Amino acid sequence: MFPRPLDGSVTSAADSAGLNGDIGAVLSQSDSLVGIDDVQKSLNRSRASVYRYTNTDPRNLNPPFNPRKLNPEYRSDQKDPLLFHPNEVARFAKDVLRIKEVTVEVLNSPSTATQQVLAAILEELRLIRSQLDGIPAAPSDLASRRDRQDRPAA
Repeated sequence: MFPRPLDGSVTSAADSAGLNGDIGAVLSQSDSLVGIDDVQKSLNRSRASVYRYTNTDPRNLNPPFNPRKLNPEYRSDQKDPLLFHPNEVARFAKDVLRIKEVTVEVLNSPSTATQQVLAAILEELRLIRSQLDGIPAAPSDLASRRDRQDRPAA
């Protein structure tokens, strides 16, 4: 997910109002989470040190936020992999590891079969909506309804 080490300027999510346009655009697209391998590559640290930095507790599945640790996203099971938001990785690199300049770049993953099916469904719903919008509205006045009822039955 991180194609290169973190080396541009990014602040934490709380300070995102002061970001320049390019970095803000990257962060707004960073809805995907990154795994431990991507964090390891981006921070240029060993896997063991990344686990040592991570805010985990064997007695508590989701420990409270710790500003001195790398905080993973919410997990529902102990067996779930550790996933991190790119903003959290950037915050940790800047605030804790004291890396001066941090750039977070998240690449879009290739579309999956599920995404293709959802896109096809969305396109079909839009087509149905446009056809429904083209149908004239039913008359609302009583005289026109009476005219419709005078038709012979089939």
